[in-house]
Amino acid sequence: MHIRIDRESSVPAYMQVYNELRNRIISGAFVHGAKLPSKRELARDCLVSLPTIEHAYQLLCDEGFCEMRLRSGCYVKYAVESFFPVSATEETIFQIDRDHILHNDNIPFSSVAAMLRKVILDYGERILMKSPKGGCSQLRDAICRYLSRCRNINVSREQVIIGSGAEYLYGICIQMLGRGKTIALESPSYEKIEAVYKANGAVCDMLEMDGEGIRTDELSRTSAEILHVTPFNSFPSGVTASAKRRQVYLEWAYQRNAVIIEDDYDSEYTLNGTAPQTLFAQSENDHVIYINTFSKTIAPSLRVAYMLLPEKLLPLYEQTVGFYSCTVPMLEQFFLAEWLDSGEFERTINRVRNTKKI
Repeated sequence: MHIRIDRESSVPAYMQVYNELRNRIISGAFVHGAKLPSKRELARDCLVSLPTIEHAYQLLCDEGFCEMRLRSGCYVKYAVESFFPVSATEETIFQIDRDHILHNDNIPFSSVAAMLRKVILDYGERILMKSPKGGCSQLRDAICRYLSRCRNINVSREQVIIGSGAEYLYGICIQMLGRGKTIALESPSYEKIEAVYKANGAVCDMLEMDGEGIRTDELSRTSAEILHVTPFNSFPSGVTASAKRRQVYLEWAYQRNAVIIEDDYDSEYTLNGTAPQTLFAQSENDHVIYINTFSKTIAPSLRVAYMLLPEKLLPLYEQTVGFYSCTVPMLEQFFLAEWLDSGEFERTINRVRNTKKI
């Protein structure tokens, strides 16, 4: 089997292999239980190194698309799922493994202090400026670069909106999409999510979950026009949506012309050491709004989050809520831009993973 590798692309070769195999699995070219080509065979056909293929296969396994069988090979685990109820063992699916809740207490304060001093010296009085709407260009560009190299997400600066915490961005979303609309939430979910939406005039429909995410019969039942999901490590259930259930979310949004708000809180600290594929990156139809925050990865006091808007929603954003001023001080924005571009953000995540022996 041959996969064309674009040597000029900024996307790493292993991600190109991963994306092509994932698309072929979802499209049905590889059915459930099918064996993928051996790693050596695929490396030879694609003219890439063996570690490149090994990395791509590992990502497929981490995402739940495939599974490795000892001394046998890599087999497809993904199967197209129709909209029917899925049973679950109630005693186990909503338990949180307290031993694996990660904290950012391993970030050295000296590094933060040194970076802040550098920002003050480099930017001077610019830290006292009023922030441009949507956030300063330095931080928005730094987020774009980080997402491109680490999360397989490629967006323009205009698609990145900076806000003081995820809760603030939840409110921006519902004001943009329309007060009074019904929004579907995971049950159970972080209680403030429901509170913010109700405070902004939304009607909340709580959808029951099983061990793979929101149950498909619940998705079929709801009349909601918006779906808010936390695909990785949903709080307080601890459930991570499976690859096939995430695909169901996307199909649900496409069929109804609905919008998914993807709350990607905590995903960088995934227990297997690789951040999961986001719905935003998987979506080909501009149905997903992506939200993430730096509160967990750096410090709870750093009330900075960002939202990625699909291009088709940019005019609606400008028309409805584009007049809002950015609520994050320039000092924090410049600091985060330097933190991301210096590579310290990735080093911080790896340091915490290694400390927690994940």
